[in-house]
Amino acid sequence: MTLNEIFDFPILGQTLLAWLVAVAVAVGVYGLLQTLRYLIGRRVEALPDGWGKLTGRLLEVTQPLFLAAVALYFGAQVLALPAGQVRVLDGAVTIVALLQVGLWGNALFGHWFENYRQSRGAGQGAATLGILSFLARLLLWSVLLLVALANLGFDITALVASLGIGGIAVGLAVQNILGDLFASLSIVLDKPFEVGDFIIVGELMGTVEYIGLKTTRVRSISGEQLIFANGDLVKNPIRNFKTLSERRVCFEIGLTYQTPAAKLEQVPAIVRAIIESRPEVRFDRVHFKALADSALTFEIVYFVLSANYTLFMDAQQAINLAIFKRFEQEQIAFAYPTRTLFIDQAAANVAVRMLNGNGVQSERSRRPTADGG
Repeated sequence: MTLNEIFDFPILGQTLLAWLVAVAVAVGVYGLLQTLRYLIGRRVEALPDGWGKLTGRLLEVTQPLFLAAVALYFGAQVLALPAGQVRVLDGAVTIVALLQVGLWGNALFGHWFENYRQSRGAGQGAATLGILSFLARLLLWSVLLLVALANLGFDITALVASLGIGGIAVGLAVQNILGDLFASLSIVLDKPFEVGDFIIVGELMGTVEYIGLKTTRVRSISGEQLIFANGDLVKNPIRNFKTLSERRVCFEIGLTYQTPAAKLEQVPAIVRAIIESRPEVRFDRVHFKALADSALTFEIVYFVLSANYTLFMDAQQAINLAIFKRFEQEQIAFAYPTRTLFIDQAAANVAVRMLNGNGVQSERSRRPTADGG
């Protein structure tokens, strides 16, 4: 038997030469992929921290079965396979590829959520990130399952429609819960506040203790725990004092109208000197603001160079006391709501005479007449 006859020997509908070439191509592709994987693995340490960890994680989850499936696919291209066998091969390789894509997606989600959790600090939004990670993986594997079924020849139209109708029904049934859940995701991702921040919502205030899937818990100043629905939080303005570096103080004082003009001119300089003498505050301005109904009003503005509330109140108290003492020394009187009533004496005398006259006439009308009438 000649060499050509040996190569032309039929095996499972293919010549021996075709099988040898297919095996060589498959082995070569598999070896090339493994070599490429090895070289990339050696270069991982040279990559930046984030990309290095991500690349290493992707290489870890890359399965030899996937590499073998890719090599088998390329090797099969050499063979003249029947249409039925081609469909089976394509379906098998597609399923293996989809499984590998799912593993890569898991790795990507895991890497992103881990980095996000580390950047926020331990325990902050852990429950919300966990549910977000679960939903992302569930969506990924659901899509991959539908794609796999479609490639295997199944009609997924009815299945997708059923899932859509079921999703709408479930969404309507638990819309409040879902609203709070998505609000929780918004809080975790957008970060209007974090655990440990002091916030004010409406008239309620306190320190954030816990951010959950449905509620956020805040410890109030008076000690009780305030529980907010996440949906309500994202709908209302939130005042966050975490980034507060200084506190602005704006207040007014009123002086009486009997204060001489020369004293009024001294007030801005007096107040400015008092404020600038405090190292923990920064003077901004003081102005004679208005001629009010019962006071000459001055507006004073300064900044306390600290977010500490106790220091803020101490500085305000010290400045107020200093102003009061200095005004007392300068005999500058503070105003308070008063009303002066001016009476026209002549008109008052006329009114008194009229009242007296009416009284005399009334007395006479009550006296009996001489005939007893």
